[in-house]
Amino acid sequence: MNRSIVLLSGGLDSLVSLGLVKEKYNVDMALTFDYGQKSALDEIDASKKISKLYGLKHVIIALDWLKNITHTALVSNDEIPTGKKLENSKQSAKLVWVPNRNGLFLNIAASFAEAENYTHIIIGANKEEGMTFPDNTQEFIDRINNEFEYSTQNHPKVLAPLINFDKNDIVRLALEHGIPLEYVKSCYKGGERHCGECESCIRLKNALINNGDTRFIKLLF
Repeated sequence: MNRSIVLLSGGLDSLVSLGLVKEKYNVDMALTFDYGQKSALDEIDASKKISKLYGLKHVIIALDWLKNITHTALVSNDEIPTGKKLENSKQSAKLVWVPNRNGLFLNIAASFAEAENYTHIIIGANKEEGMTFPDNTQEFIDRINNEFEYSTQNHPKVLAPLINFDKNDIVRLALEHGIPLEYVKSCYKGGERHCGECESCIRLKNALINNGDTRFIKLLF
């Protein structure tokens, strides 16, 4: 019988992944990580609300040491890249990169999965971000699943329900399945409303526009 953990940041991808597979994979635990990112408080608040809505056990994991070794804009005092700085996707990725973030998160989740006998770990990796971030690709998922064959006894499987979808598809799926986008917190900067200027906000806003949505644009931005 399936029993799953979701990596829940409170952003678009993790929320939609959860909404799509909650029942099929019996997701009953969410892990949210605080590594000193600018949006940490907003992500935790959104994740708490989402976990309550879906009836999940919610575990917040502090990784203070990761903040201490991260020197990019997502965590440091440097400005989050916006506008022209986003034209070069490889350069913008470097500006918000956190060392081995997804690899670390999944390995922590695998420890929970082995200790509490979970079969799957759900992550919001997707096609669009996979073009910029290599730890959002199917190749990465395959490699880490192979690792868990050796590093765990129960061999939990990492599942990325959105791996073949871009942001337009992800928003479309959310709207079709009634997934509550009002809970989303995708902004790198954090704050009561999305900034609309960082890479994460631009991806979300464009996808909402392309899906003809106005309600969530007004609500989130």
